[in-house]
Amino acid sequence: MINFVFKNRYLTLGEGFYEKCKPTPVAQPGLIIFNNELAAELGVDASSLDEAMLAGVFSGNVIHESCEPLAMAYAGHQFGGFNPQLGDGRAIYLGEIDLDDGGSLDVQLKGSGPTRYSRNGDGRAALGPVLREYLLSEAMHKMDVPTTRALAAVTTGEEVPREKLSPGGIITRVASSFIRVGSFEYFARQGDDLSVKKLADYVIERNYPEVIEAQNPYLALFEVVVLGQAKLIAKWMQLGFIHGVMNTDNMSIAGETIDYGPCAFMDFYNHKQVYSSIDRQGRYAYDNQANIGVWNLSRLAECLLILFSDDPDEAVKLAQDVLQNYINSYADEWLSGFRAKCGLTAAEGITPQDDKVLLELLLDTMAESRADFTLTFYYLSQLDADSSDKDTNLRHLFTKPETIDVWLVKWRERLSMESLSNEVRQTNMQSVNPVYIPRNHQIEAVIRAAEDRNDFAPFHALHAVLQNPFQYQEDKDHYMQPPEPQEVVQQTFCGT
Repeated sequence: MINFVFKNRYLTLGEGFYEKCKPTPVAQPGLIIFNNELAAELGVDASSLDEAMLAGVFSGNVIHESCEPLAMAYAGHQFGGFNPQLGDGRAIYLGEIDLDDGGSLDVQLKGSGPTRYSRNGDGRAALGPVLREYLLSEAMHKMDVPTTRALAAVTTGEEVPREKLSPGGIITRVASSFIRVGSFEYFARQGDDLSVKKLADYVIERNYPEVIEAQNPYLALFEVVVLGQAKLIAKWMQLGFIHGVMNTDNMSIAGETIDYGPCAFMDFYNHKQVYSSIDRQGRYAYDNQANIGVWNLSRLAECLLILFSDDPDEAVKLAQDVLQNYINSYADEWLSGFRAKCGLTAAEGITPQDDKVLLELLLDTMAESRADFTLTFYYLSQLDADSSDKDTNLRHLFTKPETIDVWLVKWRERLSMESLSNEVRQTNMQSVNPVYIPRNHQIEAVIRAAEDRNDFAPFHALHAVLQNPFQYQEDKDHYMQPPEPQEVVQQTFCGT
């Protein structure tokens, strides 16, 4: 047996917070991949364990003796409408594992069978969404974006009915927390103030012990969650990532990207880009993500008002001040991140607004020509400040290359106020501008090979490339490229 030692402090909150339940065994589990790097962080050496043992554990067929599995209750605003009863409908929480640094991480199986929160669903996951989440979450980690991690993925030997019968899969996810904004909404909407407080105390103890000594710990908790979300969404924007379903039940209080459903990285730049098949009004479009972030955090504030102050008016004022901090912090994070992508630092005589105008002009220019988001910034990182000799690759991305020429003149004028050499600036830019992202068409090819032909070689090949997203890799140029017209993925879908 794997030498995990699970704790489950969540159980101490009481039965209203969860349902105790075990994973439903699957017919023939098979290991696709095991994350040895993450396992080592969890203090586990799995080198002596065979694939059959790993498949049994990470399918839920084998339950560790220290594990007390449960499904969490939560509610959520979905596309702006409140749903009072959601919860872990196809995920089962195994418990937390202590780390050497004194922290702990939560472990969860997704696709492990029905729970009381399944709402007539089968509680299973198709293989495609499992592979998608594994690839995207681990790629996000390698690109320094806070995220849930993937510890293992397995096949089940069973089929699940979706639009058609598809092979089943289960992913094991690891997170700093699986508590969501919707977890607080579940109790607040019932008027259960005591449970709201218990949940807040649990989150402080588990994730933010530094706020315990604050003059107002619950307001300090809200502040740190708000700032975490501002930083997270700014990072999404800097990579062209579109979450696709930013419901309040999909917003982690730990500031991590969670629930990789119809998410996608943009190919051709569009301010209003939407991929999710269920986002028909563009609520969660690329350029609306920051606004949705503050909307979701406002719902969290409503839940916590009773903890901020006994005076309702004072509580509202405190919450509003913190939400204004989100707006300011997001603006700062967006600017610093895009400055770094373009090789800029704060320079004497240049205001933040000056640089914001320059950076937004680049995005507008990209949108006009439908230039590839990732390659635009990668090729920009190759250019010299004092010469246009290397501009060809970048110009080829634009249907109107003369428009990027105009912007490059302005950019080079701005670079003249920087003191770094070309070599140092380029190195800095290449450390934040990835060469490789999990492109939609590549993920679709991986899924088709696995589901249609039981061929996981394309999955492993893509995963290997994404382990070093910022480093150019010989003979891997096809992983850099945007899709050909016949390869373009117009829509992405939820795993359910």
